[in-house]
Amino acid sequence: MTTTTTTTTTITIGLDSIVPFVGLFILFIVLGFYGKYWRRGDLNNVHEWALAGRKLGTALVFFLIGADIYTAYSFVAIPSGVFAKGSLYFFAIPYVALTFGVALVTMPRLWSLSKQKGYITASDFIKDRFGSTTLGILIAITGIVSLLPYIALQIVGMQSVLTVMLSGTSNPQTVEEISLLIAFVILAAFTYTSGLRGATLTAVFKDILIWITVIALIVIVPLSISGGFGTAFKDVKPTYVTLPNSLLAGYSTLVLGSALALYLYPHAINGVLSSESAHKLRMSTALLPLYGVGLAIMALMGILVYAVPSAMNFLSHFPESSRGILVVPSLILYTMPRWFSGIALLGIFIGGLVPAAIMAMSQASLLTRNIIKEIKPNMSAKSEIRITKISSTIFKFIALGFVFTIPATYAISLQLLGGILIVQILPAVFFGLYIKSLRKEPLIAGLLVGIFSGIFLVEYTNHFGALTSSLFNTTIFGSLYIAVIALVFNLIISFGGSAIMNRKERLAVIQNKK
Repeated sequence: MTTTTTTTTTITIGLDSIVPFVGLFILFIVLGFYGKYWRRGDLNNVHEWALAGRKLGTALVFFLIGADIYTAYSFVAIPSGVFAKGSLYFFAIPYVALTFGVALVTMPRLWSLSKQKGYITASDFIKDRFGSTTLGILIAITGIVSLLPYIALQIVGMQSVLTVMLSGTSNPQTVEEISLLIAFVILAAFTYTSGLRGATLTAVFKDILIWITVIALIVIVPLSISGGFGTAFKDVKPTYVTLPNSLLAGYSTLVLGSALALYLYPHAINGVLSSESAHKLRMSTALLPLYGVGLAIMALMGILVYAVPSAMNFLSHFPESSRGILVVPSLILYTMPRWFSGIALLGIFIGGLVPAAIMAMSQASLLTRNIIKEIKPNMSAKSEIRITKISSTIFKFIALGFVFTIPATYAISLQLLGGILIVQILPAVFFGLYIKSLRKEPLIAGLLVGIFSGIFLVEYTNHFGALTSSLFNTTIFGSLYIAVIALVFNLIISFGGSAIMNRKERLAVIQNKK
């Protein structure tokens, strides 16, 4: 039994919390391994293992992409940002609405082309569309690198649960690391055997727990506060509920850049391509904004926690830099019945495992199909699936080792960079779906300029030290999200260079006719 004491209250993590946590985690494991037998397919085929045979209907794609996008980190990072810095972090709410509009325009077309031509990754499409192995490899590398800190952040979200549950034990860090290692061994085992089918079943389970938790939080937390929302909002600074004029441009570009980036991440595309049809993909995408409601509720927790003295006292026992990530777990611990806290905390915990599995699978597909297979074009189908499965396992443990060896704040900072990098593939992937005049050479140049300018601006903004901000101060527009600035450079080169090349070709044709 673990006891955590603050100045005002004592919370005991006893069997009434541990039993539902462990019991439901066992059910999670069973579902993961059962995926091998669910909707049977030849899991020695990459498209069956990585895309569940492209057989998922509207509801399953809804749950899968929901689990894919709304992760453990999402449900602790947004309230963490609101708790620490206020209203700027409410950008996540409108960007969710915008990103699904982007998805409805682009993803059904990508699905149709992928189904027709057998694409499994975005790089497959890029290589075929532009006839460029180089561009396909660059897209693959960008996706793999961008996802590494994203997987690490799922582990940070899981750590927040374990930190709260293990606080007060004699050696919490060791127990936490052992718990994470066991969880990832289990995850790697059922992902290896079941592929996306296992991830889909566990995604449905995870999303049910998350929704139960979100609904319980919005009902129970205000009831536990004397005066409810009025008291909570009265006790925080005005900047927590009102956006300063100086941050309007930064807020707007964060919304835009984040909305454009989300469906460029390999794990989001992986979920999209698993759909049974373009129509069912559209239907599931149209329903996904429901998760934005949950995210808005979770963001409010970053404010409501200030009106829960027991939770604030508990947070005060941790370094200031790590308090935000513990906001939601501590609210669960100090406002929920103890039996329910085990269920809610498990929802967040497996909310990191499920997307980590899908992210590592999408990385592995990119590595095998779009990098290794370019080096060894005669690779057999058997070798391809074996390397993909092994690579997926390796990527999971690279991220786990990353979290074990560096402070969590570094992982969070590197995610800023990951978002800036992934949006640079937009000209090739999104515009490549519709605009035939784009050329591979300017796209390669634009991608490289976007990546390197983004990295430089991030470093310059943070004075070549620790990464704490992704907003670049300009004299004309104020603070702007660096991903958008770098993307503008990228688009100018991609479209400008393509226009110049096309014009030269047309002039050459005219000259030849003369």
